[in-house]
Amino acid sequence: MTRPRLAMPVVRMAKAGPFNRVAGPRLLDIGGFLVATEPRAVAAALGRVVLPGGILRKARRQGRNDVTLGAFITADEAAWIATRIAADPPDAILIDTMFRVGLLDQAALAGVASAVITHDLFHRRHAALSLAGYRVEPRELCRGDEARLLDRAGAIVAIQPEEARILREMCPDRPVVTVPMPAAALPRPAGVERDPDRLVFVGSDNLPNLDGLRWFFEAIWPGLREARPAIVLDLAGDCGAAIGAVPAGVRRLGRIAELAPALHRAALAIAPLRTGSGLKVKLLDYARHGLWTVATGEARAGLASDARPPVFVADQPATFGATILAALSQQPEEADAFAFVRKHYAASQIFAPLTDLLDA
Repeated sequence: MTRPRLAMPVVRMAKAGPFNRVAGPRLLDIGGFLVATEPRAVAAALGRVVLPGGILRKARRQGRNDVTLGAFITADEAAWIATRIAADPPDAILIDTMFRVGLLDQAALAGVASAVITHDLFHRRHAALSLAGYRVEPRELCRGDEARLLDRAGAIVAIQPEEARILREMCPDRPVVTVPMPAAALPRPAGVERDPDRLVFVGSDNLPNLDGLRWFFEAIWPGLREARPAIVLDLAGDCGAAIGAVPAGVRRLGRIAELAPALHRAALAIAPLRTGSGLKVKLLDYARHGLWTVATGEARAGLASDARPPVFVADQPATFGATILAALSQQPEEADAFAFVRKHYAASQIFAPLTDLLDA
């Protein structure tokens, strides 16, 4: 980890499976606990706990920008990693996004197979946020910039098929495979009933989430409350604290240890996102818990193509609200959501392209 983002400066690490080591230049692993040693990471963790969301976001920006897409790896971070690679050379290295490909400048990585995990196309996200009027860091990022960075890795991993197609055009000399997030169906326990008036949204405090929620609260929520006074919305994750004041009927759950109880109680999920790229993993989380989602076309993008995905698409405020009301009345089948997840996102099929690529 080159940049630790922990909920607290000291966190107990649950270790299981083959990936049982966490290391980083500003992170200690002591007796099952992860300890952040970077002052900025410690301050950020404490700030998330102590400061109200609005104040914390203002402190982060300090008048410079509204959103940071990523931080490029520094020379000392790359050198720290290279030292450990030289001591114990790996068969292959997976690099997290274009912001870390500078690691490949290190001599210790010469000849080591490498693949960069893209998550999304940052130049498209940069363009969308800039057009929406937000100040974005880095200040400049075009398709050519991203292509030059990604082309330094041996292979490229896309998170969804449409972006894989674009990446092949951007970097025609590099193999590109598609590896979305895996998801396993998690049906409701016996005796747990869904609340027919409860909606849910899960999200971090990133700008696309907050922008979408503000639009939803201003343009859609008042009409929903008027048409269905008992309707409520649960906000899970850091988005609740960061959004500031919320209207009546909205409940902030914050960070919760287990999402399943909140998702199993809800009757419907929402994804009112207006910017972004990649794959909206929250839609997979909803589906694997048997939930259908009312989403914008932007939020729906990236999900597997299917004749019956567990998503209702609506982009205008009136149709978004009307679709929610209709879906709550229809009570769509949980079985369809589970079938979608099992068909497209089983781990056994998801990771096969990547393992085949690394073996080759």
